[in-house]
Amino acid sequence: MPEKPEVMTVCTQLKDRIINKKITGCNILWDNIIATNLLDFKTKIIGQNINDIDSRGKFIVIRLDDYFLLIHLRMEGKFTFRKVGEDFEKHEHVELILDNKTSWRYRDVRKFGKMYLIDKDEINKVKPLKDLGYDFYDCELDKEYLYNKIHKKNLPIKTVLLDQSIIAGIGNIYDDEILFLSKISPLRKASKITKKECEEIIKNTKYVLSEAVKLGGTTIRSFTSSEGVHGLFQNKLLVHGKENEKCPNCGCKIIKIKVGGRGTYYCNKCQK
Repeated sequence: MPEKPEVMTVCTQLKDRIINKKITGCNILWDNIIATNLLDFKTKIIGQNINDIDSRGKFIVIRLDDYFLLIHLRMEGKFTFRKVGEDFEKHEHVELILDNKTSWRYRDVRKFGKMYLIDKDEINKVKPLKDLGYDFYDCELDKEYLYNKIHKKNLPIKTVLLDQSIIAGIGNIYDDEILFLSKISPLRKASKITKKECEEIIKNTKYVLSEAVKLGGTTIRSFTSSEGVHGLFQNKLLVHGKENEKCPNCGCKIIKIKVGGRGTYYCNKCQK
């Protein structure tokens, strides 16, 4: 699943293709992709100008004239660009026709992705954005904030860091990397994490995600960004996906376990 760096990479790639374009048509081939009222979506989005694109957590946030279009790629969502009138390829489920005669399409093999059309004045008052925690670059994300959010939680810190209401955008890959750099076992209860350790987690969250953004995200398994562009951060992963390889710090073998149902990689010597 794309995490924050991958979503930011997709946003960057889309800017040159969609900013300052007008949406002149809309075709929905798989209704369940649309999370808000289907008829409203199709009616309201036509005639809207695309003014800006950003991200919030794992959501792509597209600012239109009167609404925000939110897109969550889930497991395998991607975008393609075709000429208007071209036949739809398999797994292309949503088409937005732009005023330069471009067909901007959403492709999703598993059909798990979601699109929301929300009034501009309501964007931070209703789900899904109102429940999100801070993004990694927010100034308010500090050790005090994190400690206050987690110190009563009796769950493994690995699981807690995946909670999007605490820090938005961290997924399984970066969770493993952050905890390795912080020298914290993924099995430690969040309630046992100290303020000093919270400071390390925040520092390494900002570092890991910033580095991943610079390298276009991480390409693992089926995820590529818009039009199949691959990220490079997988070349810098220290533990994730490295089962039985040597720990870069101590030389012990990296082990893989399940934490909260998620495959988790760590060094049980370095991470206490």
